[in-house]
Amino acid sequence: MGGSPARVYVARLAGLPVYDPNGDQVGKVRDVIVMLRQNDQPPRVLGLVVEVFARRRIFLPMTRVTSVDAGHVITTGLVNMRRFEQRPTEVLVLGELLDKTVTIRETDAQAVVFDLAMEQVRNRDWLLTKVAVTEGAKRFRRRGQTHVLDWADVSGIAQTEEGQGAAHMLAAFESMKAADLAGVLHELSAKRRKEIAAALPDERLADVLEELPEDDQVEILADLDTERAADVLEEMSPDDAADLIADLPTELAERLLTRMEPEEAEDVRRLLTYAERTAGGLMTSEPVILPADATVADALSQVRNAELTPALAAMIYVCRPPLETPTGRFIGIGHIQRLLREPPSALVSGILDTDLDGLRPDDSLQTVSKYLATYNLVAAPVLDDEGRLLGAVTVDDVLDHLLPEDWRESPPNEPDPPHEPGSPSDERDSLSHERESLSHEPQEVDRDAP
Repeated sequence: MGGSPARVYVARLAGLPVYDPNGDQVGKVRDVIVMLRQNDQPPRVLGLVVEVFARRRIFLPMTRVTSVDAGHVITTGLVNMRRFEQRPTEVLVLGELLDKTVTIRETDAQAVVFDLAMEQVRNRDWLLTKVAVTEGAKRFRRRGQTHVLDWADVSGIAQTEEGQGAAHMLAAFESMKAADLAGVLHELSAKRRKEIAAALPDERLADVLEELPEDDQVEILADLDTERAADVLEEMSPDDAADLIADLPTELAERLLTRMEPEEAEDVRRLLTYAERTAGGLMTSEPVILPADATVADALSQVRNAELTPALAAMIYVCRPPLETPTGRFIGIGHIQRLLREPPSALVSGILDTDLDGLRPDDSLQTVSKYLATYNLVAAPVLDDEGRLLGAVTVDDVLDHLLPEDWRESPPNEPDPPHEPGSPSDERDSLSHERESLSHEPQEVDRDAP
């Protein structure tokens, strides 16, 4: 590892790309795995948690890391694609050690951990040697005097802490997309999920909840106080909020609905009246709706809203007043691609697609899927019997229900390709059963060793 710096701060590794020797990206670093040791010895770094395709997290041993630089990590090119599962003796540095409250032995002062550094020693092992702390820091505020101390100079870092903060961990993952942060949370303990949820702003937490499996959603929301839970639900899209409330105990669900803003709660209650796997149960009640006298410029300004998903921003819905769902009579849809070809001053009413019959709220999931596929759409209007717009179904919500229930936490099933004995795939399989030892390299770290 001649190209690696002598000391690497772990928080700076979060999100770094991982490349093979040919320069092809393998994935991104999500955490560092260490094994704590007795007698204040620095923990041994076992490897990295790397996120590869389909949000699958794998274990990459440090013996297969050839370079750690400020902008990337390089591997030997051979990785085991088996899904990472944390073992009882292992600790996630970013997920579990950041924001720990520790005691500085020399002064007995309390401090909060905001980073840790690992170094490669003479036998080529990596050890977690330094702890960066803020003395006298308050939760969510990085104030106070900072120190970089030896591992043995602090105590309490290995102890379980109730009410552990999450500000520094979230800072390390600040640029991460909501779906990726949801993947990180899913891999953590229920205790850390609760603490991180408490530290996230309402809007960010709402985005993350929409990407989590149902069990995690219910667990996190049930741990929040009623007022905050209602605020978070208001930040979620109505269809996702309705799906989540439907999974809650009836008493809690009703209590949350009564604490929400009346208009927000009304949208959710209306969606709850539809069966889950129908157009009504899949739709959102907040598509982009415009009057007939709106211009192309008006429409484009609406779809520029950064909070819209790509599927919702791909289409506008033109209706008679009122423009809140359920609207007045539905007139037609405008495709974003067509809008971009027209003068900004043109009226949207002159470029609408009026030939498509909308979906009905009781249409089945199969009917919705066929409708989108038949007309090559990423979204479709849902109308009642009087021709009023109730909402829109988007392809992402359809896929959520077509995929297996645990698709957020399980990678796609992939058939093993046929191969001959001794092929590279045989070597990859063997990595999950034993650690190789080569005469010219240090012995592979045994994750089970004491």
